[in-house]
Amino acid sequence: MATVRKPTAAVVNGTPKKHHHNVNVHVSDMVEFDEKRHMKEIKNDLKHGVVHPALNELEERVNDLGESWETESLFEDALEDLAEDKFFTDVPDACTPDEAVAFRQQLRAIGPEEFCRRTVDAGVITAKKLLTAFGIRPPSFLEGEDDDAYFGLLSLALSRELSKRAKLSRYNSVDDAAELLKNSHNIIVLTGAGISTSLGIPDFRSKGTGLYSKLEHLGLSDPQEVFDITVFRQDPTIFYSVARDILPEQDRYSPTHAFIAMLQQKGKLLTNYSQNIDNLEAKAGIKPDKLVQCHGSFATASCILCGYKVQGESIFPDIKAGRIPRCPKCAPPRRSTNNSRKRKIARDGTEKKVRRRPGDYDSASDSEYDLPSNGGIMKPDITFFGEPLPDEFSRRLTEHDREKVDLVIVIGTSLKVAPVSEVVPFLPPHIPQLYISRTPVSHVNFDIDLLGDCDVVVSELCRRAGWDLRHEMIPKNQKVDVELEVGHSSRHIFTVHQSSPKIKSSPKEE
Repeated sequence: MATVRKPTAAVVNGTPKKHHHNVNVHVSDMVEFDEKRHMKEIKNDLKHGVVHPALNELEERVNDLGESWETESLFEDALEDLAEDKFFTDVPDACTPDEAVAFRQQLRAIGPEEFCRRTVDAGVITAKKLLTAFGIRPPSFLEGEDDDAYFGLLSLALSRELSKRAKLSRYNSVDDAAELLKNSHNIIVLTGAGISTSLGIPDFRSKGTGLYSKLEHLGLSDPQEVFDITVFRQDPTIFYSVARDILPEQDRYSPTHAFIAMLQQKGKLLTNYSQNIDNLEAKAGIKPDKLVQCHGSFATASCILCGYKVQGESIFPDIKAGRIPRCPKCAPPRRSTNNSRKRKIARDGTEKKVRRRPGDYDSASDSEYDLPSNGGIMKPDITFFGEPLPDEFSRRLTEHDREKVDLVIVIGTSLKVAPVSEVVPFLPPHIPQLYISRTPVSHVNFDIDLLGDCDVVVSELCRRAGWDLRHEMIPKNQKVDVELEVGHSSRHIFTVHQSSPKIKSSPKEE
């Protein structure tokens, strides 16, 4: 990451180190970065002085600014603009899509130092306008300032662009994606909550309908605390107040699950890395040796006190009935909840008295659950925040899959949660990558974006590949409309074709 500190030049024979990228980049990347992980990295880099090689001339200019601007606050305020994730139709004199493509290709072809010399130094374009080519909105607080004031932000934009995988230019169309399906034999499928939403299981981040949006009434500082292991040990009622909303229905899975099972049946599935906890991949028939459940699942549950393990389905009745599941081995028989006292659970699974802050959780959800006075609480074997991922995740990725994979398909996830979000960047950059979801992501350059309901997209891909994907949720004779998003050559929007109702003509009057 480039920062406002003065770096040491790291150029060998005019070529910056550690940047061996394909020069082909498409305008589909021209969106603003809004991912929390990247925001945090940038702020951390600014704080600790991390530098990017070959940007010394730009950095020197920033350091020479004699205005009253505090450079670090300039970056901090600009980062707020980066979170908008909008195209720049409302920015006067912004780069056109074609200009953005050309500048991105030029940067990768000649490196940042020569790129700056040929653009801003040569007076070809202002730093302010050049920012828009790399998805950076010029911050309002710099409006009216000399162009030098934009150099620090431009340095950041160039660093971020060079850190991203370059799109493979030969893959663009939906038919290209179908051909990749037919010709690939070791496919990694990385799935998220979006593949289960058609079953009524909410995803996490969709505004209004996502699980995190529905948790605002709990008064948590961060909705993700519902899945925080420390919070669970202090008060499992918080998790169990929403657990029934994400509890999977037995023996039912989506067409997208069926699609992954079809890849397995055809001998094409290398590994399905699932971020989901609903265990529906197993219901669809994905074999254990082809499945890595990165965040665990409801398949089993364990006592947080004694470690006793049971089948997950055995605690489903308690969850659905609004009861805290207790360990059948170390907990006493359940008593009437009328005389129960509210308890907190310490790290070792025993009772702990914790003072509740005013307004933390509403009384309705609080009174619905009662904790046992002693004995262990059963917790689904889900990987909560604060718990390590299964060893199988990193072992299989590094020792088995990385050298074999020939196609990557990411379905129904925004790739915002580490370390699963790092799977795609870790894989060889020459391997084709497809993205299937309702909305695009900005921090990864996928080769083809297939946007729409996951079930609709995969059914159309199978049709074009000549595969017969059958599922009760796929209507017979379904027709899918596919449109190329304006300004993009590899981003396609899928919708189910809606036939116009036939209007019956009235009989002629005689």
